[in-house]
Amino acid sequence: MTIMQPVISRRGFVFGISALGGGLVLGLRPGAALAQPDLDAIAGAPEVTAWVVIEPDDTTVIRIARSEMGQGIATALAMLVAEELECDWSRVRTEYIGAAENLARGKPWGDMVTSNSNSVRNSQEMLRKAGAQARSMLLAEAAGRWGVPVEDCSAKDSVVSHAGTGRTLRYGEIAEAASRRPVPAEVTLKPPEAWHLIGTPVRRLDTVEKTMGQPIYASDMRLPGMLYAAVSACPAYGGKLKGFDAGTVQAMPGVHSVVPVGDSAVAVVAASWWQAKTALDALPVTWDESGGAGLSTDALQQMFEQGLDADGDAKFALRRGDVDAALASAVTRIEAVYRAPYLAHGTMEPQTCTAHVTADRAEIWAPTQNGEGTLRAVAGTLKLDPSQVIVHKRQLGGGFGRRGIAQDWARQAALIGKAVGLPVKVVWSREEDITHDYYRPMVAARHVAGFDALGRLVAWRVRVCGSSIAATLSPQWLRDGQDMAMTDGFHDDDMLYDVPNFESGSVIRTTAIPVGFWRGVNLSQNGYFREAFVDEMAQASGQDPYQFRRTLLAGAPRTLAVLDEAARRAGWGQAPDGIHQGIAVIEGDGSVCAQVVEISVGTDGTIKLHRVVCAVDPGYAINPDTITAQIESAIIQGLSAALSGEITFKDGRPEQSNFHDYTILRIDEVPPVETAIVPSGDRYSDRWGGIGETGLPPVAAALANAVFAATGKRIRTLPLKAHKLWPG
Repeated sequence: MTIMQPVISRRGFVFGISALGGGLVLGLRPGAALAQPDLDAIAGAPEVTAWVVIEPDDTTVIRIARSEMGQGIATALAMLVAEELECDWSRVRTEYIGAAENLARGKPWGDMVTSNSNSVRNSQEMLRKAGAQARSMLLAEAAGRWGVPVEDCSAKDSVVSHAGTGRTLRYGEIAEAASRRPVPAEVTLKPPEAWHLIGTPVRRLDTVEKTMGQPIYASDMRLPGMLYAAVSACPAYGGKLKGFDAGTVQAMPGVHSVVPVGDSAVAVVAASWWQAKTALDALPVTWDESGGAGLSTDALQQMFEQGLDADGDAKFALRRGDVDAALASAVTRIEAVYRAPYLAHGTMEPQTCTAHVTADRAEIWAPTQNGEGTLRAVAGTLKLDPSQVIVHKRQLGGGFGRRGIAQDWARQAALIGKAVGLPVKVVWSREEDITHDYYRPMVAARHVAGFDALGRLVAWRVRVCGSSIAATLSPQWLRDGQDMAMTDGFHDDDMLYDVPNFESGSVIRTTAIPVGFWRGVNLSQNGYFREAFVDEMAQASGQDPYQFRRTLLAGAPRTLAVLDEAARRAGWGQAPDGIHQGIAVIEGDGSVCAQVVEISVGTDGTIKLHRVVCAVDPGYAINPDTITAQIESAIIQGLSAALSGEITFKDGRPEQSNFHDYTILRIDEVPPVETAIVPSGDRYSDRWGGIGETGLPPVAAALANAVFAATGKRIRTLPLKAHKLWPG
């Protein structure tokens, strides 16, 4: 198998522009897409680097660096380019950019990471600029041919027109010549009022392909001579592989080999995955699980709650006023401890990766949220130079953070591929996927609040204790031993309640259980901690939860507007008899989201979900259809976690293994979701917020608050299935 490296000229590096197959190719800096360019074709073309390719038939290829995992980002990012390019949207398609190409060119596409709802907000300016630069060059080429001022020409639907004479030229006719023109360093971007594509409900570019089953996911990979691997890692975290008896399965149908994978896993490689899995199940394996002794849920929970009292270990994220003095003089004080469990990702596509490793090369086909991270992980595992590794990005069957910085699945594939010497596709079973995750951390939080004689909130202290994602996956992010992300939702920019004396801090406790990014990251639990306790404070002050929030948000008009919209659309306080409402609002990733959950509780304690009303302000809305879909998706995932989601441990072993005991809402259990998009644009500042995670953080708190309204019981520990709920 030939592995080609990208070739780049000096002009391509300096200007990011070249002719490829008679087309215009523009490169700027950082963006996810549907297909990946053929590396042989790239290697044979001069000056390959691009955001935009315009082919002779007017097809516009928009190359995007972010990962498509169902969130519709390939369409949204293409819309940003197309808006400024003025190309014919019906002739737009998208392609992935490879990590090796990005590194070879000095990273013109940035870090290429798809996480933290960053794709639009971190790419929008450069992508719009790429479109505007391409349009400027096309206009200049047409004007030059006609001998007219460029300002007398206009572009629309991939056609340049001259107003005075009515002459026209198609983009495909002039793209090659335009590509030889200098790239303008500065261009004027359209004001929002001139947009005609951005902000409209556009059908996703991959809808037809996905309906027809055409996109190639990592699970779909087929290569000549490819083998399959099933993997089993030590059942207990902290454990190791002691040994296995390969001879007992070597003669089973299709079995090629049995190989150790690092010091904690073993794999069976066979002609089919089912043959590999059948042999793996029959393989005698000896594990050393002593490292997991005592690593059980009750002990972990106790450790994290004790950490809330470890003043010497606390790191502070935000301090306003004098909390100690204000609490000491408060007429009324309330205190509460909240807990959130470990959560698995449960992606529909379990972890998988295909690798072909030779003595001096590695080629990887990966469902990755971080193409360069996969490349670096494979290169480091195999002790290869990054230039010796090619990563082909494939569409993901769900990510939610699992396929970002944590690259365990890629390392496994690289090691197995090296041992086998042939192309091999590694596929985890669902059980392996759920029991060997990088989990959303278990976290404990303590709130203390104080009120004056008039019931006004004068002080609020919050401390959280759990394992640090940064310490697990990216220790370089720590500052003086502090992981600032642990207190997301309690910083100056994402905790806009006006409290004169406020303090937030965190305590890190590290265990053998790996933790990682999960949709909403720390806001997924901190949103629950914060907004459920806000309801407790409202009760202590004798106020309606919605009105209590309105008072505290008087100086935060953007958040207040979103809160008001959700309350208005839900008819706050006007629910029918037997229906109870809970409300919550969260700022995060540059967006604001407020939700009202409506429930009823039966005499047997069963919760019935009636409706979720959501208002969201992403700053600017690229594709309203995609935003609505992402909000609905996040709400379903958040409700599933709040109602029943938890991973518990006994001596290092996860006690849940599949969807029968780690449940997700079924279609008949999902309530109607009403989403109102209320983009503020530049009314408060020029904001481009994220949306992929935005809908999740408020929903657990709104649900818990609705349960209190229905039953009078405070839910301070998730999931709700652990509680007996009786009305009254």
